[in-house]
Amino acid sequence: MRKKDIEKQNCIKNSVVQLMLEEGFQGTSIAKIAKAAGVSPATVYIYYENKEAMLREIYKEYAENTFQYMLENLSPDMRGEEIISELIRRYYLFIIDNKEVFHFTEQYSSCPILKSNCGSMRGPANLNQLLTDLKNKQIIHNYSNDNIYAILFSPVKSIAIKSYDTESVAAERLDELVFMLQKLLLKE
Repeated sequence: MRKKDIEKQNCIKNSVVQLMLEEGFQGTSIAKIAKAAGVSPATVYIYYENKEAMLREIYKEYAENTFQYMLENLSPDMRGEEIISELIRRYYLFIIDNKEVFHFTEQYSSCPILKSNCGSMRGPANLNQLLTDLKNKQIIHNYSNDNIYAILFSPVKSIAIKSYDTESVAAERLDELVFMLQKLLLKE
Protein backbone atom coordinates (compact mmCIF):
# COMPACT_ATOMS: atom_id res chain seq x y z
CA MET A 1 0.00 0.00 0.00
CA ARG A 2 1.12 3.52 -0.65
CA LYS A 3 1.70 5.76 2.36
CA LYS A 4 -1.42 7.74 1.48
CA ASP A 5 -3.47 4.54 1.61
CA ILE A 6 -2.17 3.64 5.07
CA GLU A 7 -3.04 7.13 6.27
CA LYS A 8 -6.59 6.76 4.90
CA GLN A 9 -6.99 3.40 6.58
CA ASN A 10 -5.73 4.82 9.89
CA CYS A 11 -8.23 7.68 9.58
CA ILE A 12 -10.98 5.15 8.99
CA LYS A 13 -9.92 3.05 12.00
CA ASN A 14 -9.73 6.11 14.25
CA SER A 15 -13.19 7.18 13.09
CA VAL A 16 -14.60 3.70 13.72
CA VAL A 17 -13.26 3.66 17.27
CA GLN A 18 -14.51 7.16 18.05
CA LEU A 19 -17.96 6.70 16.51
CA MET A 20 -18.56 3.26 17.98
CA LEU A 21 -17.66 4.55 21.43
CA GLU A 22 -19.97 7.53 21.01
CA GLU A 23 -22.87 6.00 19.10
CA GLY A 24 -22.51 2.24 19.44
CA PHE A 25 -22.46 -0.35 16.70
CA GLN A 26 -26.04 0.24 15.53
CA GLY A 27 -25.65 4.02 15.53
CA THR A 28 -22.50 3.94 13.44
CA SER A 29 -22.98 3.74 9.69
CA ILE A 30 -20.46 3.46 6.86
CA ALA A 31 -21.56 6.93 5.75
CA LYS A 32 -20.80 8.40 9.20
CA ILE A 33 -17.44 6.61 9.31
CA ALA A 34 -16.52 7.90 5.87
CA LYS A 35 -17.52 11.45 6.74
CA ALA A 36 -15.56 11.42 10.00
CA ALA A 37 -12.52 9.96 8.22
CA GLY A 38 -12.73 12.46 5.38
CA VAL A 39 -13.15 9.80 2.70
CA SER A 40 -15.98 8.54 0.54
CA PRO A 41 -18.08 5.52 1.54
CA ALA A 42 -16.63 3.73 -1.49
CA THR A 43 -13.15 4.22 -0.03
CA VAL A 44 -14.24 2.55 3.21
CA TYR A 45 -15.37 -0.48 1.20
CA ILE A 46 -11.90 -0.74 -0.37
CA TYR A 47 -10.56 -1.63 3.08
CA TYR A 48 -13.51 -3.43 4.65
CA GLU A 49 -16.18 -5.67 3.16
CA ASN A 50 -18.90 -4.44 5.52
CA LYS A 51 -19.41 -2.96 8.97
CA GLU A 52 -19.23 -6.34 10.73
CA ALA A 53 -15.96 -7.27 9.00
CA MET A 54 -14.62 -3.81 9.86
CA LEU A 55 -15.42 -4.27 13.55
CA ARG A 56 -13.84 -7.75 13.58
CA GLU A 57 -10.64 -6.65 11.85
CA ILE A 58 -10.15 -3.46 13.86
CA TYR A 59 -11.01 -5.14 17.15
CA LYS A 60 -8.63 -8.01 16.43
CA GLU A 61 -5.79 -5.66 15.47
CA TYR A 62 -6.16 -3.53 18.58
CA ALA A 63 -6.63 -6.48 20.93
CA GLU A 64 -3.51 -8.10 19.47
CA ASN A 65 -1.64 -4.81 19.96
CA THR A 66 -2.61 -4.86 23.63
CA PHE A 67 -1.18 -8.35 24.17
CA GLN A 68 1.92 -7.58 22.14
CA TYR A 69 2.56 -4.47 24.23
CA MET A 70 2.17 -6.44 27.48
CA LEU A 71 4.42 -9.30 26.40
CA GLU A 72 7.13 -7.55 24.37
CA ASN A 73 9.52 -6.80 27.25
CA LEU A 74 9.41 -10.26 28.80
CA SER A 75 12.46 -12.47 28.52
CA PRO A 76 13.08 -16.11 29.45
CA ASP A 77 15.65 -15.17 32.10
CA MET A 78 13.22 -13.01 34.12
CA ARG A 79 12.21 -14.11 37.60
CA GLY A 80 8.53 -14.70 38.40
CA GLU A 81 8.30 -11.44 40.38
CA GLU A 82 9.59 -9.51 37.39
CA ILE A 83 7.19 -11.20 34.98
CA ILE A 84 4.15 -10.43 37.10
CA SER A 85 5.28 -6.85 37.66
CA GLU A 86 5.97 -6.34 33.95
CA LEU A 87 2.59 -7.75 32.87
CA ILE A 88 0.71 -5.55 35.31
CA ARG A 89 2.68 -2.37 34.65
CA ARG A 90 2.65 -2.78 30.86
CA TYR A 91 -1.10 -3.34 30.85
CA TYR A 92 -1.57 -0.25 33.01
CA LEU A 93 0.61 1.85 30.69
CA PHE A 94 -1.23 0.56 27.64
CA ILE A 95 -4.57 1.63 29.12
CA ILE A 96 -3.24 5.06 30.13
CA ASP A 97 -1.56 5.69 26.76
CA ASN A 98 -4.39 4.25 24.60
CA LYS A 99 -7.62 5.16 26.39
CA GLU A 100 -9.90 5.13 23.34
CA VAL A 101 -8.49 1.86 22.00
CA PHE A 102 -8.78 0.30 25.46
CA HIS A 103 -12.42 1.39 25.86
CA PHE A 104 -13.21 0.22 22.32
CA THR A 105 -11.75 -3.26 22.90
CA GLU A 106 -13.41 -3.50 26.30
CA GLN A 107 -16.80 -2.42 24.96
CA TYR A 108 -16.75 -4.84 22.04
CA SER A 109 -14.92 -7.80 23.61
CA SER A 110 -18.16 -9.68 24.19
CA CYS A 111 -19.91 -8.59 20.98
CA PRO A 112 -21.48 -11.60 19.18
CA ILE A 113 -20.14 -10.39 15.82
CA LEU A 114 -16.60 -11.05 17.06
CA LYS A 115 -17.16 -14.67 18.03
CA SER A 116 -16.65 -16.01 14.51
CA ASN A 117 -13.13 -14.77 13.88
CA CYS A 118 -11.33 -13.81 17.07
CA GLY A 119 -10.68 -17.26 18.49
CA SER A 120 -7.47 -17.49 16.49
CA MET A 121 -5.74 -14.53 18.09
CA ARG A 122 -2.03 -14.99 18.82
CA GLY A 123 -1.88 -12.63 21.82
CA PRO A 124 -4.14 -14.58 24.18
CA ALA A 125 -2.52 -17.84 23.02
CA ASN A 126 0.94 -16.43 23.81
CA LEU A 127 -0.17 -15.27 27.26
CA ASN A 128 -1.80 -18.65 27.95
CA GLN A 129 1.44 -20.37 26.94
CA LEU A 130 3.46 -18.08 29.22
CA LEU A 131 1.19 -18.86 32.17
CA THR A 132 1.30 -22.59 31.42
CA ASP A 133 5.09 -22.49 31.22
CA LEU A 134 5.28 -20.65 34.55
CA LYS A 135 3.05 -23.29 36.13
CA ASN A 136 5.08 -26.15 34.61
CA LYS A 137 8.29 -24.59 35.96
CA GLN A 138 6.66 -24.39 39.41
CA ILE A 139 7.03 -20.59 39.44
CA ILE A 140 3.34 -19.81 39.91
CA HIS A 141 0.53 -21.80 41.47
CA ASN A 142 -1.45 -24.14 39.25
CA TYR A 143 -4.57 -21.96 39.10
CA SER A 144 -6.70 -21.90 35.96
CA ASN A 145 -5.55 -19.38 33.38
CA ASP A 146 -9.03 -17.83 33.35
CA ASN A 147 -8.74 -17.07 37.07
CA ILE A 148 -5.20 -15.77 36.68
CA TYR A 149 -6.39 -13.44 33.91
CA ALA A 150 -9.17 -12.17 36.14
CA ILE A 151 -6.97 -11.44 39.14
CA LEU A 152 -4.13 -9.97 37.08
CA PHE A 153 -5.99 -7.65 34.77
CA SER A 154 -9.32 -6.61 36.31
CA PRO A 155 -7.69 -4.73 39.21
CA VAL A 156 -5.29 -3.01 36.79
CA LYS A 157 -8.26 -1.73 34.79
CA SER A 158 -9.81 -0.35 37.99
CA ILE A 159 -6.65 1.57 38.86
CA ALA A 160 -6.09 2.83 35.31
CA ILE A 161 -9.61 4.18 34.75
CA LYS A 162 -10.11 5.66 38.21
CA SER A 163 -9.30 9.34 38.60
CA TYR A 164 -6.73 9.88 41.32
CA ASP A 165 -5.67 13.22 42.73
CA THR A 166 -2.09 12.64 41.61
CA GLU A 167 -0.11 10.19 39.52
CA SER A 168 1.82 9.24 42.64
CA VAL A 169 -1.36 7.91 44.28
CA ALA A 170 -2.06 5.77 41.21
CA ALA A 171 1.57 4.57 41.27
CA GLU A 172 1.21 3.61 44.94
CA ARG A 173 -1.95 1.61 44.17
CA LEU A 174 -0.18 -0.12 41.29
CA ASP A 175 2.86 -0.95 43.46
CA GLU A 176 0.57 -2.39 46.13
CA LEU A 177 -1.30 -4.43 43.52
CA VAL A 178 1.95 -5.84 42.11
CA PHE A 179 3.02 -6.87 45.62
CA MET A 180 -0.36 -8.47 46.38
CA LEU A 181 -0.48 -10.43 43.14
CA GLN A 182 3.09 -11.63 43.48
CA LYS A 183 2.21 -12.99 46.94
CA LEU A 184 -0.94 -14.65 45.59
CA LEU A 185 0.47 -16.20 42.43
CA LEU A 186 4.10 -17.04 43.12
CA LYS A 187 5.18 -20.23 44.80
CA GLU A 188 7.55 -19.66 47.70
